[in-house]
Amino acid sequence: MNDEKEWLDRRPSKGAFWLMVAIALAVMGFLLWGEHKVHLLGALPWLILLACPLMHVFMHGGHGGHENQKGGRDE
Repeated sequence: MNDEKEWLDRRPSKGAFWLMVAIALAVMGFLLWGEHKVHLLGALPWLILLACPLMHVFMHGGHGGHENQKGGRDE
C-alpha cells in the first residue's frame, strides 16, 4: 500500500523544472525564428528609424529639454 502512493510524493527538483522550461523556450524560439525570419529582418530598418525619435525623447529628459542653457548659441 505504501509503495503505491510513494510515487505521488516524489517531485522533480526545481533545477530540472527550469531546465525543461529553458529547453522548451529554446525550441520555440528556434522554430519561430525559422518561420518568421523574413518578417523580423524586414522590420529591422523601421525599428532603427523608430529608435531615433524615442532616443531623442528619452535622452533629452535629463537636462530639461531645449531651453537656453549657459554656453548655448542663443545667449
